[in-house]
Amino acid sequence: MVHLIVHLVDEAIQGGPVHYRWMYFVERLLGHFKSLIGNKAQPEGSIAEDYIVEEALTFCSRYFEGIESRPNRPRCVNDEPNLNEAFKMSSIFPPRGKPVGGSSTFSLTQLVKIQAHRYVLFNCSAVKPFIDGFRDHIRKITRGRRPSASDLERRVNREFPDWFPKRMSEWYNNICFT
Repeated sequence: MVHLIVHLVDEAIQGGPVHYRWMYFVERLLGHFKSLIGNKAQPEGSIAEDYIVEEALTFCSRYFEGIESRPNRPRCVNDEPNLNEAFKMSSIFPPRGKPVGGSSTFSLTQLVKIQAHRYVLFNCSAVKPFIDGFRDHIRKITRGRRPSASDLERRVNREFPDWFPKRMSEWYNNICFT
């Protein structure tokens, strides 16, 4: 099975996206047709007859009221939003789908929010130049003495999350209003 992975890349390059060459739905349909065989002496006729009966029953069941059938069966997965509930979330991202099992909500403490904010800032590659600029800023502020590496990192961790939004708003105002 591990050897299969070696060929998947070549197959994707040669064949393109998998949905153009995927045979699962055809094999599934053929398996369904195979289950319709009643007379093994004449399988084609047996499949055709049962398929016609299936189609006729499906067509007729569209007109039954109050009886669950193939066309009016409720869907297994209901992804439509519940419009009766007031959205507690942003209207930009409306809730879709239903939770699997029981759902639970929780609120973050201020400390956890700060830690998450710092994690995102310090692990975003677009922010790295600004962190380096802030280090240079700290070195310029401490004119007489040069801070140690640990002191410098401690100040960056403590002060950068507050300095960065101010710097961005100054930058935005300079670009937009000049």
